[in-house]
Amino acid sequence: MARRRSGFAGRPRGRGRRRARPGAQTAVQERQIPTEPIEIPAILTVGELAEKIGAGPVETIKLLMRRGLMMTVNDPVDFANAAAVAGSIGVKVLRPQEEVESIAGTAVGKVDAADDEDAVPRSPVITVLGHVDHGKTTLLDSIRGTSVVDTEAGGITQSIGAYQVERDGQKLTFIDTPGHEAFTMMRARGAQVTDIVVLVVAADDGIMPQTIEAIDHAQAAGVPMVVAINKIDLAGADPERVKRELAERNILVESWGGEVVSVEVSALKGDGIDELLENLVILAEVQELKANPNSPGVGVCLEAHIDSSRGPLATILMRSGALKLGDQIVVGKARGRVRGLVDANGNSVKSAGPSDAVEVMGLGAIPEPGVQMDVVANEKVARQMVEKREKADRAGEGRSLATLAEVMRRVNAGDAEELSVIIKTGTQGSIDAVRRSAEQISDADVQINLIHTATGPVNESDVMLASASGALIMAFETGTQAGAEKQAAIHGVDIRQYNIIYNLVDDLRSAARGLLAPIETEVVLGHAVVQAIFPAGRRYRVAGVRILDGQITRQASIRIQRDGEAVYTGQIASLRHFKDDVRELNAGFEGGVGVEGFIDFREGDILEAFEIRLESRA
Repeated sequence: MARRRSGFAGRPRGRGRRRARPGAQTAVQERQIPTEPIEIPAILTVGELAEKIGAGPVETIKLLMRRGLMMTVNDPVDFANAAAVAGSIGVKVLRPQEEVESIAGTAVGKVDAADDEDAVPRSPVITVLGHVDHGKTTLLDSIRGTSVVDTEAGGITQSIGAYQVERDGQKLTFIDTPGHEAFTMMRARGAQVTDIVVLVVAADDGIMPQTIEAIDHAQAAGVPMVVAINKIDLAGADPERVKRELAERNILVESWGGEVVSVEVSALKGDGIDELLENLVILAEVQELKANPNSPGVGVCLEAHIDSSRGPLATILMRSGALKLGDQIVVGKARGRVRGLVDANGNSVKSAGPSDAVEVMGLGAIPEPGVQMDVVANEKVARQMVEKREKADRAGEGRSLATLAEVMRRVNAGDAEELSVIIKTGTQGSIDAVRRSAEQISDADVQINLIHTATGPVNESDVMLASASGALIMAFETGTQAGAEKQAAIHGVDIRQYNIIYNLVDDLRSAARGLLAPIETEVVLGHAVVQAIFPAGRRYRVAGVRILDGQITRQASIRIQRDGEAVYTGQIASLRHFKDDVRELNAGFEGGVGVEGFIDFREGDILEAFEIRLESRA
């Protein structure tokens, strides 16, 4: 027994047993705090976070608890909290580039290729809009027929929702939409698919209500417009009348000294089609449309349906980049791996480039038309994107900001602000009165932009335009259609009814004032001096301070000053008086202060607590 006891002399039995397991000891010794910035995805588990920042799971959980988060090792942590925890122990973090954009709901690739050195010219995407029975469908059929029989035009690609025409070596991609409602629906969902709008106006009918709506929707989209004055072969056709009525809507065609191209055509006989296509080619060249065909693909879902043998199918119009077999894609809230691509001729292809339309097989669900398609890095990123969008929908984050209460809080940067408004009235004379009032409210700081004014009740088209443009809808002495009320509730659009014009003008003025950026004022709350530094876990320090003046509050920002210079500015991570967590420390008291992302305290440092207050402009 003596020999047995002497063998363990001076060594506690429990420690001796743990030391006999070298695997665990080696793991602890090899774990190190990263010195270089590390990449952290948008969502990861507590255990994954611990491994990345070099801290143990228990310590990581404690760090999260200090932020008020009670979690286990398998619970997910978002990027903001993960970054704060890492910063509290001195670890700098980065988000992987492929997730910086995709997790935010935008594309991995870029649609705007102005700064992309690898960008090449792409085909323009053209949408045909106009009033019912003014010849939109006939014009599209004439373009297809002319291109087929014209040997100089090359081939024509026909597809569901989109097709391509080649003219003078330039491909033109046309979108066959039911009307401006579908056009605006896509913009309302964040998909700017159109580069050029062709406005079809019948020469014997002139400007009609849907023509006006189509003009307003095209102007709100900010894309060039070409006017096709159709039916010039009919008796009673008066193209000059159409141009005059366009001028009354502030659209001056070239023959009237303006910049808008107008072409007189007969879609039925094919007259003027060549001239129309030539002008579209010229306009496309002037725009210098480009895209990088080698970047991750970005597109728009034109339509989708379920096939009994192939499952969910989506027609995708590519905007930039490439879509290839095997790519992981996200289309709105549907995701999957591309298992098949079919071009407009029904041929299987391996890839699609900018301005191409293809039918995609491999999605796990049917996406909504008008949503964006993104090619993402892997299945994990795709899943995270869908989860984020579903969460945003449940929280209402995807709704429009087109409510008066939201506009009053909206702050925009720039020298001049703009408030977009849709006005519907009971009489034409009321429109003129509202327009004059809006002109009086507009000044150098805020501009009132009446993107659409018309008589009659508020309809679904008005709601979609408001959702796409972030506009208010103000109805004076008129009602709202039932379908419009339903769409307004879905998209979070505020429709305000008025019977007294002074109330409408007052709300318009208040909303305009709300767009002015508030004045930011920094208010110093108090100062404290660091008297001691205390460790609070590995790579985390708390400053023992005495409040010199004012107060330090839990929600305040902290500026750490050393020798008269600011060395760090951040948020308070913890505030204590002895062992108690407190909301504030007042002058004369002592306590402990922890600062997010900072541990290099020194005795004598001055902590300056401050907050930024926003004051509305008068």
